[in-house]
This record gives sequence, C-alpha cells and structure tokens, in this order.
Amino acid sequence: MNLFVNDIPVHIWQPGSQPQEGNFNTEINAQAEPITKAKLINHVWVRNASVKDLDSVLDLVNSKVPINLLSLDVSVEDYEAVKVFLKGKFKIVKAAGGLVKKKDRFLMIYRMKKWDLPKGKKESGEKYRQTAEREVEEECNVDVKVGKKICTTWHTYTMNRNSMLKKTRWYAMDLVDDSKIKPMVEEDIEELRWMTQKEVYHALENSYNSIRFVFEEYYKMTEKPAASR
Repeated sequence: MNLFVNDIPVHIWQPGSQPQEGNFNTEINAQAEPITKAKLINHVWVRNASVKDLDSVLDLVNSKVPINLLSLDVSVEDYEAVKVFLKGKFKIVKAAGGLVKKKDRFLMIYRMKKWDLPKGKKESGEKYRQTAEREVEEECNVDVKVGKKICTTWHTYTMNRNSMLKKTRWYAMDLVDDSKIKPMVEEDIEELRWMTQKEVYHALENSYNSIRFVFEEYYKMTEKPAASR
C-alpha cells in the first residue's frame, strides 16, 4: 500500500516482503523496541509491526510538530487486519485521476500554489476509469482517451476534524482534443500547462510526494526493455 501521511511516503509491506537494502538508513524491530519520534529520522524501516504499532507510528507521523522523517517502510504481521484497522481509523474517500500525454508533453495543473494532476471524487455507480475521464475533462476542458492504470495512492488529510483517507486510482491518458482547454476555476485551478519531461522534473519540486510517485510509476510502466545483444 502506497500511503502518504503529511505528504510523507509510508509503504506498508505484506508479511514476507520488505524494502530493498539501501532504501532505509534506520531499522526498528517493533517487537523488541519502542517506536519513538526521535528514531524517525530520514528513511526508516519498521519491521514486525502489529496493528497497534502501525497506529502509534501513524499518529507520530501525522503530528503537527515537524518531524525529520523522509520516508517510512512498515512490514506488518497481518495485512488483512491492517486494512480493517485503516477503514476504522479513517473515513475512506474514493477518487480517480489521470496523467494526460500530448506527444512528448504532460498536462499539469496549478492548484493551491502547487503543481498537481487532475483528479476528483468517484460518484455513486461510476467505475474508476469513468471517474478519471470525467474529472480530467471537467477540470481541464479537454477530451481524453483513458489507457492503462498506473497505480493507486492513499493519502490522509483532515476535514471538519475528521480523519480522511483518500484512495486514488491513476490512469495514463492520451489527449484527443485540447482546442477548448481551460482551467476549472471553481476547483481553485489557476493554470494548466503542457510540460516536457524536463519541465515536469522541475515542477515536481513544488508538488506533492504522491504526484511524484505517480510519475515514477508511469515512467517504470513505459520504459522500453533494453535491446537484446
């Protein structure tokens, strides 16, 4: 599960799985030592975590007090119990969005002083692909063709003092028509811009880790295998 808490990447691993060496600089065995904020520095792997341990660490990461954590990997004992726990701890919001390509350029939106990708909440009876297409077309006033699913992200936020967890499915899309392209100001979108891969790289410096993750997964998905020799 690719979870983002306070925009910090939190990857939850199923039993038997773990992050690769080099992706973390601190290892914590939850069965043998307490998890404290002081230990959450840079890139951390927490192993043998119970649901209670996960609850504690999420509260630490979600604190309003600044934290020196860059990324967190958590290997859990019971993945199904974790899913039940998350559904109880947060109100789940379902959404979908798209990464739209026009030749060698990608469509980015500027909203709330950050570069972002178009997305929105899933309506009753909609399939995720339908939501993604509708939201992109509404927010940007373009016509698109929905392609392969890229990934799913989960990110937390607070609304009316309620803890929310948004599940967003992301799809690759091809542009059909952008002759009437226009930002949806009602959704606080100030600007739409077609960007080259280099321009996207710089835009992601003023974006969200979840959006950076979507691009990383898209690039992995579209990489051409090396030619056989």
